[in-house]
Amino acid sequence: MTVTAYTLAVVLNLFVLYMGVGFVLRPGPSAAGYGVPADPEGDASAYLTIKGLRDGAFGALGLALLAFVGAEAGAWFMLCVAVIPLFDTVIVLRHGGAKAVAFGIHFATAVVVLISAALLFAV
Repeated sequence: MTVTAYTLAVVLNLFVLYMGVGFVLRPGPSAAGYGVPADPEGDASAYLTIKGLRDGAFGALGLALLAFVGAEAGAWFMLCVAVIPLFDTVIVLRHGGAKAVAFGIHFATAVVVLISAALLFAV
């Protein structure tokens, strides 16, 4: 179970780091993939960059906690950050995004992050 717990947590954190880089380098397509398209050349540009930097920092922090502190710290981190995809679900729905994206991507991500936290707590 230890290998599964760490593997899932590392993959999730690497994915968040990847998404952060995507929002910095390709803000328009990344925003569309998020479920709420935005014009990267307009007023949204700064906010998309901020989102990218914050996502990247969350991914790096999660990896650092797993590498240098251990499973329990990683579990608490995953438990705390699970609220982000839950709120992403609400944001997409409130702004006219597709329900498939809201639930199929964001809500499903929250569930997987919570499973990751549970696995890390069990290690």
